[in-house]
Amino acid sequence: MLEEDMDDQWLQTVAMEFNIPITCYLTPFNSDPPHHFINKFRLRWFSPIVEVKLCGHATLAAAHTLFTSGLVDSDIIEFVTLSGILTAKRSSSVPKNGKGQESYYIELNLPNIPIAQFNSSEATMISNALGVDHATVIDIKTTAANDLLVVLPSARHVVDAQPKFETIQNCATRGIIITGIAPPESEFDFYSRFFYPKLGFNEDSVCGSGHCALARHWCNQLGKCDFVAYSASMRGGVVKVHVDEQEQRVLLQGKACTVMEGTLLL
Repeated sequence: MLEEDMDDQWLQTVAMEFNIPITCYLTPFNSDPPHHFINKFRLRWFSPIVEVKLCGHATLAAAHTLFTSGLVDSDIIEFVTLSGILTAKRSSSVPKNGKGQESYYIELNLPNIPIAQFNSSEATMISNALGVDHATVIDIKTTAANDLLVVLPSARHVVDAQPKFETIQNCATRGIIITGIAPPESEFDFYSRFFYPKLGFNEDSVCGSGHCALARHWCNQLGKCDFVAYSASMRGGVVKVHVDEQEQRVLLQGKACTVMEGTLLL
């Protein structure tokens, strides 16, 4: 959605009305004539109840919309956000299913989110909130985004977790990310799920900002910088992850498709 004269209250009201995990708003950074094409936009993200500082999923959707709308004339878009300058890069398109439709990956250049050790004395309370046995919690870390990152023994433990969202909402942190190593026979490196009831939704389907913290953890654990990750929510999703250690950035790759278009009357 293009943000023009709408103030913050309207932006939040529309996001609440949509009632999806994140609604994002775009503003052309310089829309003055004679420039027809614009490759730089302001981008903001709102959950149903609050503005957030970073959202990968909605950034992917915003980039896809711009690439397919004809508003940009480049394979790279810059977004000015609360998390600094982010970029979205479109890969070379190729025919899909022989029907002439384009299929391409979009690579997002996002900030690395640092992680640190968490006070383990609260591990029992956290495991209860997640509906997992205390003994299965391998490690707990805190992220610079004020989330907890809870490491479980396996992908199966991630899938089987039964979170108690009311308890999670009462935790001091913003939300909880759980993760576990993927099965050796799978095509993935790790699984994860993301619980954010304080933001107005219980579980995110595929959380890009969460992977900005997960990338650092699994880079340290597995000793590599490239991953294929699986978000084990009900909808599920695959994310390609690369850690740029020199620039301290995380590159996420994914695909998007347009499922609905419409007009909002205010």
